[in-house]
Amino acid sequence: MLNQAIPKGKYRAYPSIELPNRVWPTKTITNAPMWCSVDLRDGNQALINPMDMTKKLELFRLLLKLGFKEIEVGFPSASKVEFDFLRRLVDDNLIPNDVTVQVLVQAREHLIAKTFEALKGVKKATVHLYNSTSIAQRKIVFGKTKEEITALAIAGVEIVKEFEKKHDGEIFLEYSPESFTGTELEFAVDISNAVTACWGISPKRKVIINLPATVEMATPNIYADQIEWMANHLENRENVIISTHTHNDRGTSVAATELALLAGADRVEGTLLSNGERTGNVDIITLALNLTTQGIDSKLDFTQIDEVLVIVERCTEIDTHVRHPYVGELVYTAFSGSHQDAINKGLAYQKSKDDALWEVPYLPIDPADVGRTYESVIRINSQSGKGGVAYILEKEYGYQLPKSMHPEIGKIIQAITDEKGKVLSSKEIFTIFEDTYFNVVEHISLVGFTLTSDNKTSKCTLIYKYKGEEITANGEGNGPIDACKDALKKHYKNKFSINSYSEHSCGEKSSATAVAYIELQTDKTTSCFGAGKDSDIATASIKAMFCALNRAFS
Repeated sequence: MLNQAIPKGKYRAYPSIELPNRVWPTKTITNAPMWCSVDLRDGNQALINPMDMTKKLELFRLLLKLGFKEIEVGFPSASKVEFDFLRRLVDDNLIPNDVTVQVLVQAREHLIAKTFEALKGVKKATVHLYNSTSIAQRKIVFGKTKEEITALAIAGVEIVKEFEKKHDGEIFLEYSPESFTGTELEFAVDISNAVTACWGISPKRKVIINLPATVEMATPNIYADQIEWMANHLENRENVIISTHTHNDRGTSVAATELALLAGADRVEGTLLSNGERTGNVDIITLALNLTTQGIDSKLDFTQIDEVLVIVERCTEIDTHVRHPYVGELVYTAFSGSHQDAINKGLAYQKSKDDALWEVPYLPIDPADVGRTYESVIRINSQSGKGGVAYILEKEYGYQLPKSMHPEIGKIIQAITDEKGKVLSSKEIFTIFEDTYFNVVEHISLVGFTLTSDNKTSKCTLIYKYKGEEITANGEGNGPIDACKDALKKHYKNKFSINSYSEHSCGEKSSATAVAYIELQTDKTTSCFGAGKDSDIATASIKAMFCALNRAFS
């Protein structure tokens, strides 16, 4: 049965956080956080086809190239491929000295032992210890009390400390009260303080306390309140690195992470393109480029975003949505006519001014800054306007249509898109333009002409075919176009006047073509444009007049 009502009482609002003196709403993000990619662990475990060794190595190299200094490389105690991957990184000396690899492990002795076996030879590693602390997990999954859950975490820390003594390298501790957002704050802070005390926290033994939105359960401001509350109650706060790890169940992981940074978080765990369990982890690309648009150095390099997309899509076998922020195929594309016109004007303004400040409407970031070009900024469909067509003709083909001509060509293109019901490529638009103005059906044809002029008057001898007859006529005027018009009036019966004229060169200087545009007024309400091109500007101008006549009186 359709439209069944959801039973009353099935869901309830997440409780607010008692934080009367919260300060995060007054803060501003001024620096990039510490970044930790979890693509190779959290992202990998969420794939239909988990990555093999080749793909893992390719993605690891990409993460290094992008500038990540902390990378969670896997769960080496969970499977042979995870173990072998870490050993490959060590044995082939693939971990740079300034990079810390991170490994996830549950608080169980045999798993921690296997983890340290995989870590043998690693110079700097973070052991990411976790156990679930939420009310639901304690009640439904484990059937354990708070005290038992805390004892499990402490036992895990003690075991890590024992193995740390035998490890030839630097070991850092990260602890996650998994399902933090479903855990009472008082219990979350108690277990975190117990863990840091057991580890022996100090300026030289800082601890990462990761506070994951394992399930995103409330609005982003609630998560920010939770982070600020924890920051206010964690002991040895100056030696605690507060980390976030947000999932996207409510579609607000980016906002939740940014508000958490305002609330005091120091570090962000996430993935490229939001890969991860269920609706995914927070997208680090979006977060980093959000910082870029605010004038903040993200410390990550996404200047060649298409290369990133190719590698991540190949490794994960997941396509990127065409509307994905900053990186999707269509995010720098405008279909709306008003958007196209504003972008066109904005790009022209940007090019003309002296300072570098980006001020282009509808484009919060310069596509060139992520390795994109302007060629795909405008596409034309039935919702597009005159400005978009003119933009394509100028930027891709060099035709600088006068502004008064934009409505005419816009209507022509729109009629065709309405008929076809699809987007037109720039090549299709150019073909329509050429057919309309350079391949017109002629009832009057230019054969040839000669021009002479003195300081005040131009004289034209015009030869043309009209109604099957070749006609030669003479005219004079204040310029070549006016003289040609005067010659035409001697025998051509259709009445017209000239509204406007413009010209420009098209192409490289050595082989440039002259292009001319003429607008003819044919009666009180109707005007029509013609275009002409030639190596000689006078010839191009007269061709434009004949084009307009053929279009107006065909």
